[in-house]
Amino acid sequence: MKLCVISGDGVGQEVVPAAVAVLQRLLPDLQLAPAEAGWDCFQRRGNALPDDTKAAIRECGAAIFGAVSSPSRKVDGYRSPIVQMRREFDLYANLRPTLGLGTANVPNVPIDLLIVRENTQGLYIQREYMRDDEAVAERVITAAASERIGSIAFEMAAQRGKRLTIVHKANILPLTDGLFRDSVRRVGADFPDVQISEMLVDTAAMNLAGNPAQFDVIVTTNLFGDILSDVAAVWGGGMGVAPALNIGAEVAIAEPVHGSAPDIAGKGIANPAGALLAAALLMRHHWKLEVLATKLERAVYAAISGDARTPDLGGTATTQNVIDAVLRNLDAA
Repeated sequence: MKLCVISGDGVGQEVVPAAVAVLQRLLPDLQLAPAEAGWDCFQRRGNALPDDTKAAIRECGAAIFGAVSSPSRKVDGYRSPIVQMRREFDLYANLRPTLGLGTANVPNVPIDLLIVRENTQGLYIQREYMRDDEAVAERVITAAASERIGSIAFEMAAQRGKRLTIVHKANILPLTDGLFRDSVRRVGADFPDVQISEMLVDTAAMNLAGNPAQFDVIVTTNLFGDILSDVAAVWGGGMGVAPALNIGAEVAIAEPVHGSAPDIAGKGIANPAGALLAAALLMRHHWKLEVLATKLERAVYAAISGDARTPDLGGTATTQNVIDAVLRNLDAA
């Protein structure tokens, strides 16, 4: 079993090594292949995702990728490394689970939902151009990609609560979102036990913010999934606790979804929970190690529900304090 380790920028260089240390406790024979990607890499090498990194990912078949600092302006030659990875390895599905127990406003309401995001199309094809004084961005949706993400979503729903919500904006975008919705619905014919519903994306955002317990599995397009999964993350403790897994036919890349957080980078207080839970997703969905994945998730949630809470969760714990608590929980399990 091999893992390509790409820490990236900022706090990624703290939380990824921490997660890898825990993985090695669970998988002592795990072989590591260090590689680099991100803004710092681009500044040094002129490439945010070098060929040797792509070769390492391909050879391992699995990677964990930390945070990345991206410029908010156009920089010649720079392309987002995670978007490049998704295209290079056809990582067509992005899994974003949220597990929590509500907030002070909604006490004792269990939250356990999964957003399945189409990961290769939509506005993320990055086709932008100027037409006189008009800036244009193209959005692409295909039936094949929509059916493919629909299949993953229905499979997940069949394993969970047998409820799937298709989120779209077909009332305004009847061709693109209409195609997405209809394509996903066609796949549903093969899953008669899964209850299908639809929701417009603005309504879905409101309900995720106010009543997320109504959802089990959500399937949606690329940009909508990006935004909605961050809304849902509030219920799981925020971005520091949010994991993601990008999956394709041959390669899977786990990532915490928080940014590089330059304001706290190097202070040793970054929350490693997102990276740890992303590693658990990798174990469950790519390596098919369900028992170990569940063991790790329980150890993480026990740690951050106790005293091992970093400042983003209202505590004073350090990154290492959280790792130590997770390791103790694993040893006691």
